Amino acid sequence: MIETGRPIPEVAEELGVHSGTLHSWVSRWRRNGSASSDRPSEPVPGGRMREAERAELERLRRELSEKNKRIRELEMERDVLKRCMVLWVK
Repeated sequence: MIETGRPIPEVAEELGVHSGTLHSWVSRWRRNGSASSDRPSEPVPGGRMREAERAELERLRRELSEKNKRIRELEMERDVLKRCMVLWVK
């Protein structure tokens, strides 16, 4: 599509998304990629992430870590309650 020049409907079908959805994603990327034209901005040399992308990645990793910690806490609470119910029923 952007890099390969393949048509949006073909790529959308391959990805299993509606072509209108993929078209809007590509349009949004092009708008945000370059303020001066409809063409996407050039990637950062060497495949490095921009500072904003790095900050977003760190934020998402922290958020995931916090959610995983909360999931473990809830699982422990659930297990304790299960054990209490077994004792209470006896």
